[in-house]
Amino acid sequence: MNQLPQPKWPERIICLTEETTEALYLMEEDHRIIGISAYTMRPERARREKTKVSAYITARTEKILELKPDLVLAFSDMQADIVADLIKEGVQVHCFNHRSISETLQMIRTLSGLIGQPEKGEKLVTQLQSNLANIQQQATKLPVRPKVYFEEWFDPIITGIGWVSELIEIAGGIDCYQEFAKQSLAKNRIVADASDVIAKQPDIYIASWCGRKFDKEKVISRDGWQEIPAIKNDDIYEVNSTDILQPGPAALTDGVAQLANIISQWAERNKKQSN
Repeated sequence: MNQLPQPKWPERIICLTEETTEALYLMEEDHRIIGISAYTMRPERARREKTKVSAYITARTEKILELKPDLVLAFSDMQADIVADLIKEGVQVHCFNHRSISETLQMIRTLSGLIGQPEKGEKLVTQLQSNLANIQQQATKLPVRPKVYFEEWFDPIITGIGWVSELIEIAGGIDCYQEFAKQSLAKNRIVADASDVIAKQPDIYIASWCGRKFDKEKVISRDGWQEIPAIKNDDIYEVNSTDILQPGPAALTDGVAQLANIISQWAERNKKQSN
């Protein structure tokens, strides 16, 4: 009797965005990765060890085909054209589209399942959940919760996406633009009138300008913004986009830790001022 076919787990994976690369490294499955995005920053050694085959919305299809991947991992509608081109070439592609913390954790579970290592994915998810729970528990002890305005881009002004809003709340802040948080497309998170931010009166301003260096002068010189408490009191901060604007482990570790540090320091300082 012929032996029944057995599952063949992918051993030659290309990651077109950073979060799947980082997750595979954290699961100690990085030996499967043969190609990455040129925008990958985490982990740092991935840039030295892996071949760069793509930007964000463009990719070198011929290079990808030369590497003979048995799985390509993509993210969001922004990479739809790349995905379509690869599918036409007969490449196995999985495109994630996660925009919240729960969806990010599910991405890790799905990814670990795709490589036949579900227990490693569950272990990583448990670690990330535990970290978030610890930060949330610490946030319950804050004497006061500040209103936080998070800016993803400066012109036009674009506010934070879903997982960023959730992380602000976990860290003890109140997101000024919760109403925009579920909008996955940046164009739907544009603040059309900058005076609307003034009306929100945020206590803390946090910038993460999607790969561009923060320019404080651009912010404090905006018309009327000197009346915003965050600007008036110089509670102006930057979180590197690498640490928070990718929906992966980085945001749920380093990103949220920076938010928690900013918020807790503000809360303690304002507690002393009010006493």
